[in-house]
Amino acid sequence: MVSTSSTNRYIDDAELRELLDRASALSEAEVVTEAKARDVALPLGAGTMVLVTLDNGHDHTRPNTFGPRSLRSLNEALDAALAREDVVAVGVTGKPFILAAGADLSGLGGLTSRDDAKMIARIGHGVFAKLDREIGGKPTFGFVNGLALGGGLEVGLNCTYRTVQDSAPALGLPEVMLGLIPGWGGAWLVPNLVGADTAVRLILENPLNQGKTLTGHQAFELGLADAELGGADFLEQSLLWAAKVLTGAVTVERPEVDRGEAWDAAVAQGKGIADSKTGGASPAAYRAVDLIAAAKSSTKVEGFAAEDEALADLVMTPELKAGLYSFDLVQKRAKRPAGAPDRSLARPVTKVGIVGAGLMASQLALLFARRLQVPVVLTDLDQERVDKGVGYVHAEIDKLLGKGRVGPDKANRLKALVSGAVDKAEVFADADFVVEAVFEEMKIKKQVFADVEKVVSPEAVLATNTSSLSITEMAADLEHPERVVGFHFFNPVAVMPLLEIVKGEQTDDATLATAFATGKALKKTTILVKDSPSFIVNRLLGRFMGEVGKIVDEGTPLAVADGAFAGVAPMPPFFLLSLVGPAIALHNNETLHGAFPDRFYVSPNLQALVAARKTSVYLPDFSIDPEVAEIFAAPADGTALEPAAVRERTLSALADEARRMLDEGVVAAPEDIDLAMITGAGFSFWNGGLTMLLDREGISEKVTGATFH
Repeated sequence: MVSTSSTNRYIDDAELRELLDRASALSEAEVVTEAKARDVALPLGAGTMVLVTLDNGHDHTRPNTFGPRSLRSLNEALDAALAREDVVAVGVTGKPFILAAGADLSGLGGLTSRDDAKMIARIGHGVFAKLDREIGGKPTFGFVNGLALGGGLEVGLNCTYRTVQDSAPALGLPEVMLGLIPGWGGAWLVPNLVGADTAVRLILENPLNQGKTLTGHQAFELGLADAELGGADFLEQSLLWAAKVLTGAVTVERPEVDRGEAWDAAVAQGKGIADSKTGGASPAAYRAVDLIAAAKSSTKVEGFAAEDEALADLVMTPELKAGLYSFDLVQKRAKRPAGAPDRSLARPVTKVGIVGAGLMASQLALLFARRLQVPVVLTDLDQERVDKGVGYVHAEIDKLLGKGRVGPDKANRLKALVSGAVDKAEVFADADFVVEAVFEEMKIKKQVFADVEKVVSPEAVLATNTSSLSITEMAADLEHPERVVGFHFFNPVAVMPLLEIVKGEQTDDATLATAFATGKALKKTTILVKDSPSFIVNRLLGRFMGEVGKIVDEGTPLAVADGAFAGVAPMPPFFLLSLVGPAIALHNNETLHGAFPDRFYVSPNLQALVAARKTSVYLPDFSIDPEVAEIFAAPADGTALEPAAVRERTLSALADEARRMLDEGVVAAPEDIDLAMITGAGFSFWNGGLTMLLDREGISEKVTGATFH
């Protein structure tokens, strides 16, 4: 039988089996991750380890997850291993490149009561806690061989020791992003393992920073793993390392956690992050802060019990409902874009041409080379610009090499794929896909495509990275307008997931299918958009910035307006303006004002900011530039609004614009608006993007007479 320490055991075996029986009846549709156990004779005569491999039977397109039936499988495997006297240790790893992606969220969304939610929390704690040596009676090893998120990372954290593959791409505790907390030990284990400051970063800051994750190397540096190993023989190396630990050849030493003022300071910092990122609107963020604070003095049993209560409360919140909706968008809808043509119509892309060699064009060249592994050629007006663009790409590849992201051979191959030339006729004749990334002016873009059409094959796709201009107008004078498509990336290209694919009036299905297939190969979230001013994200951000600009021009202090959107927008509006660049923001608003003069406001203050050649509203220390403050000085007869009024008025404008976009057929459904705002503008998962938030706050119905969902 499994050892049962009365002081450390949170749930006994009989109750755990009863809960597993109850929960399994609720999860008949679960894709089960099986815990496949096998005996391994450890090197150095260390004895027999039972190695448990988590495997859901799917390829890497569907990661391992934990629902009730999966937890039952792991529980049975652990019980069998821990009961054997001939077994000296237990190891847990995952199928190739994946440990686990955490809880089965599809099952979580189906829970209808707080009691059921608490039951799932207790089951996870009960099963994972058997990996605690004081409970299971044997040392355990977590071999983190790839992706490990949420409960996937918590499996390793509950083990006695951990190794991590240095190239593992995504480790983290993203629960707060969804409206939850790490509920299977993470909120107590992380601060007690590596300190409260790292816990705040991992549990709070990273999830609220667009779900940022760690690499295996970063996780090791933070102390989340005891050994960092690399190469295709990661598991063999891990088993050897485990044998050295068991035989005493390796002693694992961990730094003492500071439980004094540093812990309290980290908690205060976490509260500040929750305030600035969520504006008090995310219960999960504050429960996470409370759990980290309590972990300073609570026992493990007390910490796990507190996680259970928090998880049970949060599963019932509208924020979790919105978070699960958002998760479903990025995991399912993003993979089957609404309205995309049959993929069989797509033409192969064996060479890419890029018109322009500036920063955006160079970023595109790097992305195409890395993802498509085909020749990419940059062109520009003169050799100096071409050389600068190619040089940028090669320098970025060198950075990847320096970080160990690519090996020397791969780096050399990538560099060889990227070249440049001044003469388009010389290099574009055999290109299948040509994308322009030149100055945002219709006359220039039309001339570029006219020049390119003369030298490419009749089947070559002509794509434009325009952020606001008409695809139909851009293609109107060409011999083959049907092969022109909008291919709008977001900056920085390597980081932002969204790619808006825009159909002009004459764009044909083969061109669209090729664009979608190329976007998928680039690993981007693709959304079909009707040709319309500024498409999805920039149109909504244009309405947002226009309304805020008008409010400030009317007399509301800039700082008040900037502080009104915590928990709504990913950053304050004038921070966003500074990031995008005032000139670009002004161009977008002027384009939209030209199309919809009754709704899109062009701020005279913004025009003055651009005329003054200011590139930011803020100084490097994030204080407002005094010269900018003078430009935005409130008029003597102005009206200043309170933050709540600023927020409601601006959200009302967004509700109006979103409804108009749906009525115009810019996108197929509200889900596409939300997917675009999450992946292209960084709107929060736990808000459900935009339309779920507008519905929840009653603004949709108030402004448009109906909800979006």
